[in-house]
Amino acid sequence: MRAISFLVFIVLQILFLPLAIVGAALVGYKQMVVSKRLRVSQTGIEVLNGRWTLDVFDIRKDPATVKLASAIPNTSTFGLWLALFPLWLKYKISGTYFGYPRIPVRGHEKLADLMTARTPHFDRIIERGAADVEQFVLMGAGYDTRAYGELTRPGLRFFELDQLATQKLKVETLAKAGIDAAHVTFIPVDFSRERVFEKLRDFGYDPQKKTLFLWEGVTLYLSEDDVRKTLRDIRDHAAAGSVIVADFYGERMLSVGSGTLGRKTLEYTDEGLRFGLPFATDYEQTVQGFVESEGLELGETVFMGHRSPSGPFVVVAELVV
Repeated sequence: MRAISFLVFIVLQILFLPLAIVGAALVGYKQMVVSKRLRVSQTGIEVLNGRWTLDVFDIRKDPATVKLASAIPNTSTFGLWLALFPLWLKYKISGTYFGYPRIPVRGHEKLADLMTARTPHFDRIIERGAADVEQFVLMGAGYDTRAYGELTRPGLRFFELDQLATQKLKVETLAKAGIDAAHVTFIPVDFSRERVFEKLRDFGYDPQKKTLFLWEGVTLYLSEDDVRKTLRDIRDHAAAGSVIVADFYGERMLSVGSGTLGRKTLEYTDEGLRFGLPFATDYEQTVQGFVESEGLELGETVFMGHRSPSGPFVVVAELVV
C-alpha cells in the first residue's frame, strides 16, 4: 500500500501544484493581510493551522480547533486543503506520514516541526497537571481551544487572558462556530501596562487555589525583563504547588526572525522575536539556572531538536511554584 500511496501522491502532487500554490497564497493572505486589518497577531494563526492539520491527519483530535479554524476570518481551511490534499490522501491510503505533518523522534525535531510537534509535548504535561488544580489560566491564550475540550470538568475554572482585539475576535468566532464558552472567563489585558493579577482577582481568580498557568508560544516575543517579571508575579500570587507550563527558545531562534523575510513578515503585524536562552552548550543547566533564579522549581522538560549540533531550539518546561 505504501508504494501505491506514493504513486498516487506523486501524480496528485503534480496535478495539484497550481491549486496548492493558490491554497498557500490564500492562507498567507488571510494570515497576514486580514490579521493586520483586524489588528491581531498573525503568528497565532500558525498555531491554529498546525493544530487543524494534526486533527485532519488523525494525530491529535481537536474538534474545537476544526470548528474555530473554519469560522475565523484570518485563515482558510479551504486553502489548507488545497495545499495538503495529496499528502492527506497518501496518509489515508497507507496509514503512514510523509514529509508534513510528521511525528519526529524526540530530539530530532526540525524547525518545520515546531507548530505540530510542540503541541503534544504541552498536552502531556498539561493533562497530568490539570488533574490536580482548581484553576486554569491561559496567558496570551490566542486561538488555543484546550478550554473547550477534554480538560473541562466540574470544579475546574478557566480564565483566558489576551489583548483586547485578539480576544474579541476569538469570542465572536467561538459563538459563530457554535462552541460553548460559558464556562470560560475572558479577561482583556495589556500585558505591558496592566497588572495581570489585579485583573485576575477582579474577575474571580482565587490566589489560594492551586492553578495551572499555560504560557505557550509567548516568551519569544517578550523582553527578558518582561519574561522574568511574569514568572515572579506568578510565583508571588499563586498557591504553593501551582504549575506553569511554558516554552523558552534558544537564541538561534532569534536569527530566524532577523533575516530579511522573517523580519519583514513579523514587522508587518508589529511583531518581533526578542528573548532567547543560550542553548548551544549546557542547555539543561541553562534552563535549570534560569528557572531557579526566579525562585521556581523545574519539573519535566522536553528539549526539541537537541540532537542538532546547534543544540535545541526550544524547551517545553514545567515550572512548579
